[in-house]
Amino acid sequence: MAHFLLINGPNLNRLGQREPQIYGSETLNDLEQQLISFAAEHKAELTCFQSNYEGAIIEQIHAADGKYDGIVLNAGAFTHYSYAIRDAIASVNVPVIEVHISNIHAREPFRHVSVIAPVTIGQIVGLGFTGYRLAILALLEKIEGRAETWKK
Repeated sequence: MAHFLLINGPNLNRLGQREPQIYGSETLNDLEQQLISFAAEHKAELTCFQSNYEGAIIEQIHAADGKYDGIVLNAGAFTHYSYAIRDAIASVNVPVIEVHISNIHAREPFRHVSVIAPVTIGQIVGLGFTGYRLAILALLEKIEGRAETWKK
């Protein structure tokens, strides 16, 4: 059975309250419960983690090496400037898919750049909670060998 780690970064604990016109009205708990069920339906296990602290996210990425088959990561605002998270991803042998609820390329210019994207196997943006489900499906394809050409 595949075992994945979901990491949500800063302010995602405010889902349902923070800018619902952008992020929707569902909460982080709603998201996590939906994804745990979705993973189980696909014979996978999902562990969820959220932190507003860069170091805690880095420690989770480091600890994932050899423990998880893949990481779904919404690094929030850290996406745009955390070279430390970028380096943590590069340091582990675990495929990571970057996810964002909103389309970061259609928002403020400072959100257009992801410093972590070059070290992930892919990026899914703008599809709401569906993006997380697609990331799980993509990771399943990766570990089942149906995505040989994907990096890392």
